[in-house]
Amino acid sequence: MKDIQNLKDTRNVDIQKVGIKHIDVPLIIQRKNKSNQVVSAKARVNVSLPRDYKGTHMSRFVEVLNEWQHKNLLGIDIKGCLEKIITNLDAQSGELQFKFKYFLEKCSPVTNLPAQMAYDCSFEGRINSDGYKFILGVEVPVTTLCPCSKEISDNGAHNQRAFITVRVSYDEDKHIWLEDLISLIESCASCPVYPLLKREDEKYVTEKAWDNPKFVEDVLRDVVVKLREYPVVNEFEVECEAFESIHNHSAWAYQHESKL
Repeated sequence: MKDIQNLKDTRNVDIQKVGIKHIDVPLIIQRKNKSNQVVSAKARVNVSLPRDYKGTHMSRFVEVLNEWQHKNLLGIDIKGCLEKIITNLDAQSGELQFKFKYFLEKCSPVTNLPAQMAYDCSFEGRINSDGYKFILGVEVPVTTLCPCSKEISDNGAHNQRAFITVRVSYDEDKHIWLEDLISLIESCASCPVYPLLKREDEKYVTEKAWDNPKFVEDVLRDVVVKLREYPVVNEFEVECEAFESIHNHSAWAYQHESKL
């Protein structure tokens, strides 16, 4: 049959990224304790398209993703999947991203009751003329308590739920577990968020936040300092957004740094 995609295009436009997104893919994620977790991921995959080609072959993306979903992913294994996509599409560069919810068992701080906590995570790989780059991402919900509110109020202080989003890049021969990155992030908040709390636990988290007030700037700086000291990390992005309980807006802070 005639292959329309391979027809020559005369508009002289190299397309930087073309592909598919929002495709549901089951993935096997290896956990730090060496067990596996099967997750439902949303994938986005794209390649470059030279000006001479009218279109790319969308089905080839799905074929490779279908093959790779049966492999255990540590994140860095994305390189092999992406290399095959680039080869099959005869492209010069490409990107592959998986977004998924990762579940960890988390115990309440006083009663020690276990429950599952979900974290929004991502694996992303990029191949271009500079080589391969892997990016590990996670969004962690936390509690922050306003230092200003605590200082000026006779009774109480407003607190809020906040989200800390971190994306880190590191060399192929290194590795960071999601569990370790999440723990690092949670340690920088006024208090972590828990999936299950009894009254004794509520008392604990309320008082912990009271004793540890932080602006989004404080949270961001604490995360930045820890990532600067993390020997494996080459580059990172940190974003903190607090959904204010007494304002009709969010407080927000962002930082990007590279050690290279």
